[in-house]
Amino acid sequence: MADQDHYFMEIALREARKGIGRTSPNPRVGAVIVNNGHIVGRGYHKKAGTPHAEIHALADAGSAALGATMYVTLEPCNHTGRTPPCSHAVCGSGISRVVIGLKDPNPLAAGGVSYLKAHGLEVECGVCEKECRAINYPFIKHVRTGLPWVVMKAALSLDGRITYKQGRAGAITGEKSKELVHGLRDELDAILIGAETAATDNPSLTTRLQKQESRDPLRIIIDSDLRTDPDSRVFQQQSEAETWIFCTSSAEKTSLREKREQALLRVGAKIFRVSPTKNGRVDLKEVLQVLGKNKILSLLVEGGAAIFGSFLCDDLVDEVYLLLAPFFIGDQGQPLLTGYFANERDQAKRLRDVRISRVGEDTLIHGLLS
Repeated sequence: MADQDHYFMEIALREARKGIGRTSPNPRVGAVIVNNGHIVGRGYHKKAGTPHAEIHALADAGSAALGATMYVTLEPCNHTGRTPPCSHAVCGSGISRVVIGLKDPNPLAAGGVSYLKAHGLEVECGVCEKECRAINYPFIKHVRTGLPWVVMKAALSLDGRITYKQGRAGAITGEKSKELVHGLRDELDAILIGAETAATDNPSLTTRLQKQESRDPLRIIIDSDLRTDPDSRVFQQQSEAETWIFCTSSAEKTSLREKREQALLRVGAKIFRVSPTKNGRVDLKEVLQVLGKNKILSLLVEGGAAIFGSFLCDDLVDEVYLLLAPFFIGDQGQPLLTGYFANERDQAKRLRDVRISRVGEDTLIHGLLS
């Protein structure tokens, strides 16, 4: 039975992954219904406000759900939100057994296990729990802290340079790595860069994938003094995603600054003022708090060096993607980090659950920091 439960939960996980990038601020959830060893129903949560995975699977199974087992990656919700409780629907379907990957960390939605058991269903929890947790890292962190899950992504040379020359843009990694990066943009809620990167690279910060259903993340620029050029590419995209700029609240209200602000507002930017740090920079912790309050569950940080260093210094990074090109650049290039240092091995920020793989001609190092 254990091997069978594991097998079908992995299929439910594959269903859940279909919703990545589309369910926020809800979790990513998949479900399959099995009767006499055969899958009779499948479903996944497609978008917040629409039916949950269990409901889709039950509709797919129809009368074949009678006496069947449901495998679901997250505990069926037990509250009425934008949709009715899934636990009630499962009980009324004729399902006899429910196998759950992960209990719901949200106290408002939890209680499905107790409800199912109270109504005579057999319930098994914790099957593929690690994998079911991993697919919902952003949701879990937001529930527990109110903050988004922060992913740091950088493309660099073997000697740790992210540009060929300081202050000058230029692609370092290959086409396969670009596809991976745009896949991340498609999956995560928001993307963040610093004002220097905005000025040097003039990026569009959009998702460019072959599939038609790809989406753009919310674009965020950290710009203490509102120096971002209103003619930048981020303001010229045919995109539903907005561009937010975070500046310091203590900056002087000079006429020049007010002109900059009005010019940015005219091209569609939204401006947020947050507290300055001791060195006069935008307080990144407060930025994350604002994003969390606006239901942003995941954030892709794409640079530059000062932004990377600040996020690491403040212990704000949860996950890291480093894409290494197979060549050296030298001292004239911009290093990956500025403002961060470790005096010895035990003090250094260390990745865990590290995975190393090839991406075209490049090498991906992926791991967790939290």
